[in-house]
Amino acid sequence: IDYTGTEPSSPCNKCLNVSWDSTPCTCTINFTLEHSFESNVFMYYGLSNFYQNHRRYVKSRDDSQLNGDNSSLLNPSKECEPYRSSQDRPIAPCGAIANSMFNDTLELYRIDNGTRTPITLIKKGIAWWTDKNVKFRNPTGDGNNLTALFQGTTKPVNWPKPVYMLDSEPDNNGFINEDFIVWMRTAALPTFRKLYRLIERKDSLQPTLQAGKYSLDIAYNYPVHSFDGRKRMILSTISWMGGKNPFLGIAYITVGSICFFLGVVLLIIHHKYGNRNTSADIPN
Repeated sequence: IDYTGTEPSSPCNKCLNVSWDSTPCTCTINFTLEHSFESNVFMYYGLSNFYQNHRRYVKSRDDSQLNGDNSSLLNPSKECEPYRSSQDRPIAPCGAIANSMFNDTLELYRIDNGTRTPITLIKKGIAWWTDKNVKFRNPTGDGNNLTALFQGTTKPVNWPKPVYMLDSEPDNNGFINEDFIVWMRTAALPTFRKLYRLIERKDSLQPTLQAGKYSLDIAYNYPVHSFDGRKRMILSTISWMGGKNPFLGIAYITVGSICFFLGVVLLIIHHKYGNRNTSADIPN
């Protein structure tokens, strides 16, 4: 579901020119699921024309700070410039990756006879285990009070609130917030998607999402129009064969075809020139 809002008829067209410091804009998009989703459902947000693979962008972070090192918290790496400090205070988390974190809010509702029923979206379990438990840690000390631990730092320039207010639950706040962790794993291509929420199947006799009408409520905060980007919400599920990923199939077929073609060429060359007698007769 594309909700960029570039089309005049789109409900999100009124939010197209939103900026980092503007008042959040809200819009609702209605859509229909033609087929039921039987298994667990994965909800992604997708961005296009967003180059997270730019060299300076990828390097603009401080892994020691993100791992909870107290000294790096107040003295971030110079790689974070120009998002290393603001108002003479160090930024936590520093760097361009953190500063550009995706901050739209998506809510899903099922419409049945005019009644909107909210779909439960699970925000935990979306990050890699190694990221959540190894690479990202909060600073320690002061009874693990995040407000006190981040004292003396300031929020990233484009964030509406500091890192210790990302969530009300202590095990999903600060540097270990899973939305933040997912964003910090940079994408290799300019068109990508990142896991936003999970929808778990509760009843084995009922599909997770039944075919029918749904609506997507969006708190439109993330500006993409300035660089001709696009935003979309993606619902995906898995079968006994796994998820749908056409990239691997295309890559395997392409590489296999190239290998087959080169094999035929080398076989022809070998057959034509490989058995030639290159030795010269030695005169008596």
